[in-house]
Amino acid sequence: MTKFRRIGVLTSGGDAPGMNAAIRAITRKALEQGVEVMGIIGGYSGLINEKIIPLTTRSVANIINRGGTMLYSDRCVEFKTEEGMAKAIATCKKYDIDAIVAIGGDGTFRGATDLTLRGVPTIGVTGTIDNDITATDYTVGFDTAMNTVLEAVDKLRDTCESHARCNVVEVMGRNCGQIALMSGIALGAIVICIPEVPFDEKLALEKIKSAKDAGKRGFVVLVSEGCFTEDGKPYGEVLREKIEEETGIESKFVRLAHIVRGGAPTLRDRLTATKMGVAAVELLLEGKSNRVVIEDDGKITDLDIVFALTTDSMYKNKLKEGALDKFSEEDIAAMKAICDKRKAEIDELYKIAYDVCK
Repeated sequence: MTKFRRIGVLTSGGDAPGMNAAIRAITRKALEQGVEVMGIIGGYSGLINEKIIPLTTRSVANIINRGGTMLYSDRCVEFKTEEGMAKAIATCKKYDIDAIVAIGGDGTFRGATDLTLRGVPTIGVTGTIDNDITATDYTVGFDTAMNTVLEAVDKLRDTCESHARCNVVEVMGRNCGQIALMSGIALGAIVICIPEVPFDEKLALEKIKSAKDAGKRGFVVLVSEGCFTEDGKPYGEVLREKIEEETGIESKFVRLAHIVRGGAPTLRDRLTATKMGVAAVELLLEGKSNRVVIEDDGKITDLDIVFALTTDSMYKNKLKEGALDKFSEEDIAAMKAICDKRKAEIDELYKIAYDVCK
């Protein structure tokens, strides 16, 4: 077992409910193993600017139920430069930080790889509401975000039913439509629009018309924020206009925006974050680095960060020339299998949504 004297922990990118639970687990697991823990305030910018605080068992008490992140977050452009990276490495040396656990999404993990390549062992823990890291089945914050959507849209539904209206609701998720898709099914949304599946606008309008003719009064439509018209307009706003024009149903547009990020984490996010945080410390103590903790078929495990990022680029059709050159045929086949699994899951859910949401 590798002996570290001190590790650092940071949160980076968009905040996600459950990050505090991960910080708590990392801190207490490390301390239990005799390793000191330093909290890095404000993500990678805190590492550059030496915003470092000691974390103790008591300083992470009563945070497991809080949304956001007690260490705050940032998207640090300077960290992407050699000068910024040099400052970050110097901070690690100055504060005797032997390794880092970084909680966040794909941008956070790219930073973790940069640190590892420069001699600071780093482990990534997923923390993003979007569930958009293809190599893991689940990311911390996803369940809470969906439950926040459920709570908000359930309230909108009351007015839709009372006034025979339609609410077109845009939810977060960037280019990943899973929040819209899964919460849409749970809400009984009559139409769901996500980036991953071609949207048949004509069919959607006919579906709404048919439901109206059959006596349905209230309508809910879920649209992912990653959906746009050909000229770059947010599609949810355009769809609202078309629904009202084509069906005669009074329609309102609602953008839930960053409310979806906040709130106390659900049981699933608290539990998953805790398990992932413990696993991250165990990986470091085993001498491993440049790994990301993931969930695969319900089990907490880990993958090489570069493998995970490349798989993500493959799924999103963003592979750069030569990106696969350093991987074996077996690795590439494994990446394709992960991508196929994600696509199949989304296709199956989308079919369920069409069949049962009427």
